[in-house]
Amino acid sequence: MNRNEARSAVISAAKNAFTAKLFAGTSGNLSIRIPEENLVAITPTSVRYETMTAEDIVLIDLDGEIVEGRYKPSSEWQMHLEVFRRMKTVNAVVHTHSPYATAFAVVHRRIPQVLIEMIPFLGGDVPLAEYAPPGTLELGKSVVRALGNDRFGCLMANHGVLTIGETIDQAYLRAEYVEDAAKICAYAEGLGKPILIS
Repeated sequence: MNRNEARSAVISAAKNAFTAKLFAGTSGNLSIRIPEENLVAITPTSVRYETMTAEDIVLIDLDGEIVEGRYKPSSEWQMHLEVFRRMKTVNAVVHTHSPYATAFAVVHRRIPQVLIEMIPFLGGDVPLAEYAPPGTLELGKSVVRALGNDRFGCLMANHGVLTIGETIDQAYLRAEYVEDAAKICAYAEGLGKPILIS
């Protein structure tokens, strides 16, 4: 994947996330690693998704230095880079503020394994990463700990959702599944006690 392909893939996924209400306002962010150049294409900070273009996507190196772009990278760039540094097979990170999943994060609850789809797509239940201030390296470290070696998405306490993938399409699909699982679990709890899949 070259720089232009990465920018196009990031803007496409970002627009889809905004339309699907996984993002709101300027919240949420996503990134793609460009392995051939040791660069990351990431959404800019404080730019509305309705007006964002591929040219607005920022390229940074693995130290966070801007290589190309007229804007600053997402305020969560340290979290994205920590995931890429620690998880070598990950080439895409999606961070959403999707409402149902974020509600679980706000009450500091994992999303239990209530759907069969959670096993292949998410690795099982959706764990909760301990709280760390947004925009910090500590948040990245907390996320990496929560994901461990067998989960593809986690909640961030009082914050939102993070999913990973070998491709942006895979990471995005996982973000959709996290929100779907949270919504169904919340509905099920209104009817009774959900039966978990062992």
